[in-house]
Amino acid sequence: MNASVKEALIRAAIDVRENSYAPYSGFRVGAALLTLNGCIFTGCNVENVAYGLTVCAEQNAICKAISEGDNEFLAMAIAADTNEPVMPCGACRQIMGEFNPELDLVLVNLKGKIIESSLSILLPSLFKMD
Repeated sequence: MNASVKEALIRAAIDVRENSYAPYSGFRVGAALLTLNGCIFTGCNVENVAYGLTVCAEQNAICKAISEGDNEFLAMAIAADTNEPVMPCGACRQIMGEFNPELDLVLVNLKGKIIESSLSILLPSLFKMD
């Protein structure tokens, strides 16, 4: 992924984070998903008083892409206001793996720290039905 695309993903994740609905935890997360078609789909976390109904930013971005007919994912940036860049939760890792077990990840905080990784490193043993 070239530098300008990476910067666009990071900027989109940081910007969409502002739309987060997090009245209970105050933990606002933004995600930006790059598809093979060159589209960027964004998502933010949406909390619910029944925490199990909360939807993660990563899941929101993936669902938007799928609902628009785009399911070939290349990379995702995830942004939060944390001391270290935030890692996706286990459920989000599994959902990402459904579409691309090798997904490139760009994890950022608002202080400018960046960790680049891949889903295969964060989830080396993806659950499969075969």
